[in-house]
Amino acid sequence: MTTKTPPTKLDVPLLDLKTQYAALKSEIMPVVERVLDGQYMINGPEVGEFECQASGYCNTKFAVGCSSGTDALILAMMALDLKPGDEIITTPFTFFATVGSIHRQGLTPVFVDIDPKTFNFDAEQLEEAVNEKTRAIMPVHLFGQMADMDTVLDVAEKHDLKVIEDAAQSIGAKQNGAPAGSLSDMGCFSFFPSKNLGGAGDGGLITCQDEDLYKRLLMLRNHGAQERYYHDEVGGNFRIDTLQAAYLSIKLKHLDNWHEGRRKNAALYDEHLAGVEQVTTPIIADGNESIYNQYTLRVQQRDELQKYLGEAGVGSAIYYPLCMHEQKCFSYLGNKAGDFPVAEQAAAEVLSIPIYPELTEAQLGHVVETIKAFYA
Repeated sequence: MTTKTPPTKLDVPLLDLKTQYAALKSEIMPVVERVLDGQYMINGPEVGEFECQASGYCNTKFAVGCSSGTDALILAMMALDLKPGDEIITTPFTFFATVGSIHRQGLTPVFVDIDPKTFNFDAEQLEEAVNEKTRAIMPVHLFGQMADMDTVLDVAEKHDLKVIEDAAQSIGAKQNGAPAGSLSDMGCFSFFPSKNLGGAGDGGLITCQDEDLYKRLLMLRNHGAQERYYHDEVGGNFRIDTLQAAYLSIKLKHLDNWHEGRRKNAALYDEHLAGVEQVTTPIIADGNESIYNQYTLRVQQRDELQKYLGEAGVGSAIYYPLCMHEQKCFSYLGNKAGDFPVAEQAAAEVLSIPIYPELTEAQLGHVVETIKAFYA
């Protein structure tokens, strides 16, 4: 099957940030020039303005901009005073930063397997993973869809555990009307350029509802200082740049429209791929509103299909080809292949295809017809 020649070729990149930027350039450049002319590059007024907008968008009392999504996770764990050896329950099917940040704090990641439908961790398995060392749960809202927060919060309350939402891929996603990042102790977001709300470089955000926690986050992101040169504790340099905050404020105004465009494209894919038995389209859990940060399929002959799509000009990506418990750097945890079979099966079958709102009808049709042609 891999020797077949695709019927046609059309350029459909996995993501087209240049088209998005071109539509916003007239809004962006005056703001960039204003920030550069003012030369208030660190903690300028645009940072506070963006944080206020973001907290309103996420329905939280507070938001703290920071240097990246990874640093948001690290900063959140620092603010909870977790100690080396404390355990955090999370998923083995995620981007490296989720587990890497836990490790960097001297904490121990403990995995539970995933739900085969949503790719988020199976919250029903949380209870059996809790022990006397467990201090927190870190659900990941993967691919733009929130994890089962009702169950997460029930388990957390029962065992007096903290909850940090890794919402890096899910700003604007909702569950029963509640936005990602609004239900837990803290929500952590990434503004990596490929995200639905992408910056002009790295950037991140932490949301929370508690004022004391908010004040501590502000201090810790600035080397542990409330007053310059006077350090109450050791923090870090986790600040978001003024220029990034200003850039993100512009894009935030368009975010809901972009989400709707992605949902429209997802609905088209859902309809036209429904008859392809070798393909399973994304399943959105009841009560969830996905933002489709990725549109991730389960497919047979995944690697062959990806090659075929590439030959037809269609971009695609595998998120993620190797689960966290199988990564060499985490071998010390003692996990092995076969421990989390649902996650491992997903890693062997998932393929994400273009979903961004700027896709044309011709491009969407080409993606569908190429997939159909491969399995014909």
